[in-house]
Amino acid sequence: MGENFDFDDTSQIAIPKNLVDQIIGQDEAVKIAKMVARQRRHLLLVGPPGTGKSMLARAISSMLSKADEEISVMHNPAKPERPFLEVRTRAEVEQKQKPKSKKEQKPVGLMLKPTDVPSFVSERLGYKCRYCSKFSNPDVSVCPSCNAEKFRESAGPFGDLLANLGDIEREDAVHTTRILEGKEELVVFERVDERTIRALDQKELAMLNGGDSSLVRNVIVPLDRKLFVQATGASETELLGDVRHDPYGGHHQIGTPAFTRVVPGAVHEAHEGVLFVDELISLGNLQRNLLTAMQDKKFPISGRNSSSTGSSVRVDSVPCDFILVSAVNMADIQKIMVPLRSRISGNGYEVLLNSVMDDNAQNANKIAQFIAQEIVRDGRIPHASRESVELILNHARKKARIVDKKAGISLRLRSLSGLIKSAGDWARAEDAKLIEPKHVKAALVSSKMAEEQMSQMYGSFFAASMSDTDLSSLNSADKDAR
Repeated sequence: MGENFDFDDTSQIAIPKNLVDQIIGQDEAVKIAKMVARQRRHLLLVGPPGTGKSMLARAISSMLSKADEEISVMHNPAKPERPFLEVRTRAEVEQKQKPKSKKEQKPVGLMLKPTDVPSFVSERLGYKCRYCSKFSNPDVSVCPSCNAEKFRESAGPFGDLLANLGDIEREDAVHTTRILEGKEELVVFERVDERTIRALDQKELAMLNGGDSSLVRNVIVPLDRKLFVQATGASETELLGDVRHDPYGGHHQIGTPAFTRVVPGAVHEAHEGVLFVDELISLGNLQRNLLTAMQDKKFPISGRNSSSTGSSVRVDSVPCDFILVSAVNMADIQKIMVPLRSRISGNGYEVLLNSVMDDNAQNANKIAQFIAQEIVRDGRIPHASRESVELILNHARKKARIVDKKAGISLRLRSLSGLIKSAGDWARAEDAKLIEPKHVKAALVSSKMAEEQMSQMYGSFFAASMSDTDLSSLNSADKDAR
């Protein structure tokens, strides 16, 4: 049916600047999201996949004021495995970052050749081969003299395990300590270029740090950061933080100081912002740790691999004052840990998201706005003609009838977004200026789920999933029956 659209293509549709105003069909959820941002409450979003839960969480983070606290850990000479924690406000940080005098701006540090630094330093910075002891370009991982691997690339979350196997990951800077006049102080060796290493003592490090402290800081939660952090139940490390392994056991000369190996978790990175946990029940037993972090607004960081040297390191009371926005499907809501759910509802809201909205002219225009938003956000596909928008809208109506068994317009927008992008790809393949109805029709075929394609090709998903042995047995059974 013809729609009362007042545009020829989606390039003529105005897109709201604020992310919260780009959310369609969830008016009640948007009202509550604005209160959550203003009052710093928690929010549990309940609904089927693809109805805008993550977008609501991002919208809440976009309404927050910028972060005001920076979190750092620093070397503790008396007890290195218990690094100092410091939280500085924006005003304090900016005061230390005021322009320096010309005298203070002069380069600091001693420039050295790779052959002039301790052997373990040149190895860890990638200059020296630990097998043949020859020096080469630190950006080349294979030694040109003996063809052995000088170092391995970053191993991500499995670094602790690989480190235990004896591999060395190249470092940009090596932190070590020395005893000077009976006191322990930090020394840092930094890779400058393929022939130069810079050595910085503690006084020089303090100059680079604004001269505010004799302790060098490892900023684990920077001042200027994103206030939207998404977490999963993949590991304790991702959610709660960790302390990296040091194959040298934290030795005061060749080891890496404990404070430089502290890694924040998502709960710490979300401090003053939004921690979004999709599929909350995927956290499993980590829901208890999340509850503790929410209640105390601080959570310690410690090594979580018992075989790692990081397991002896701990930083207590690391701030984690976040807004929790969590999402769960309707069938899984009873699986949320009761105390955690109680904490959310006791200081926040539970919102059931709509999967269908009324079919009227206003909501039809909202779908058109959504199509324009997705095209602009993707940035790789052309705008859509009015006729294409009508075809996509009709598909959303059909989806509401088939999937949700309701009359209206579907708000399962993730699948609708996939259709828009697929149609745009077909248009781009033809170098078309606009997405036309033929491109939408092609996308409706090509964007079908694999199960649906198998059902059409083989008659049913069951038939498609049968092996050759199963088919042979079935054919034999048919012959016997005849």
